[in-house]
Amino acid sequence: MAKTLIVILGPTAIGKSSLSIHIAQHFKTEIISADSRQIFRELQIGTAIPDSQELHTVKHHLIQNHSIHEYYNASNFEIEALSIIDSLFEANNTIVMTGGSMLYIDTLCNGIDDLPTVDPEIRIRVIDKFENEGIEPLRLELKKIDPEYYQIVDLKNHKRILHALEVFYMTGKKYSSFRSNTKKERNFNIIKIGLNIDRESLHKSINARVDKMIEAGLVEEARNFFEFRNLNALNTVGYKELFDYFEEKITLTEAIELIKRNTRRYARKQLTWFNRDKEITWFQPTQLNEIIQFIDSKI
Repeated sequence: MAKTLIVILGPTAIGKSSLSIHIAQHFKTEIISADSRQIFRELQIGTAIPDSQELHTVKHHLIQNHSIHEYYNASNFEIEALSIIDSLFEANNTIVMTGGSMLYIDTLCNGIDDLPTVDPEIRIRVIDKFENEGIEPLRLELKKIDPEYYQIVDLKNHKRILHALEVFYMTGKKYSSFRSNTKKERNFNIIKIGLNIDRESLHKSINARVDKMIEAGLVEEARNFFEFRNLNALNTVGYKELFDYFEEKITLTEAIELIKRNTRRYARKQLTWFNRDKEITWFQPTQLNEIIQFIDSKI
C-alpha cells in the first residue's frame, strides 16, 4: 500500500478535530496539526486546541510545542512536519493532518520557496518602522523596490509586506525573485478532504465556540499575555480584540461581538482560499462513513 497523507481541512469551528480523530482511529494512525496558533504552548483557550481526552485518544503532533516568543513560519512548519511524516511512515501507511491554516497546508502539500533566514536585528528594525510610521510608508517602499510583488500581495496584510522588506534588506534582492512557484514533489500520496456546511449553521457554530471560549476563561488568558501583545503569535482573532478592551478602546461586549465577526470573516477567507484547490473533495462533517469509503477507494 502506498504511503498516504490524509488532509482534513475547512473553516474554523467546522468540526475538523473531532472527525480527524475518528479517521485516525479507523486507520490506526496519528494526527499532525496544521494550525498556526495551536503550535504555541502558552495559548490554549483562544486557539481551541483539542481537549485532554481528544489528545489522549489519538496522539497529536505539532500542538503546543513552541513558544510565542519564538519566530515560527510556514517554512519552519514544512521542515518540521515533513520530518514527523517521514518518522511516522516507518510504522504507518497512512497519516492524518488536520487544520485550517491555509498557508501551512499549502506549504506542506506543494512546498515553499527556499527563502533566506532573516537576521533578528533586521526584523526588529522593520517592525519598529511599522509601529512608528504605520503601513503606508512600507507599502510605498515595497512598490519602489519590488513592483512585481507589490502587484500581487495583499496590501492589507502588513506581515506579508514586512517580510518582503526584510528579505530585501537581508539580501539586496527583490522578494519576487525568490518566488519560483514550482510545486515540490512529495514521496507520498495526498488525499484532501474538505469540510463545509451551510453558512447559517457555520456562523452559529462559530458564535457558540466563541461563547464557550469566554466561559472557559479567554478573557483571563488574554490578560495574562497583554504585555506581549505586539508578538506575531498574538496578532490573531480572539486576543487582539480583548487587548483593545484592556486598553479601554472598546467594551467587553463589543470585544466579544468583534471576535465573532472577525472569526466569521476569517472562515470566509479560508473557504475562498480552499475553493481554489481542485484537489479537494468536499463533504459535510457528519459524513464520516462516506469520507472513510472515499479514502479507502483512493489508497
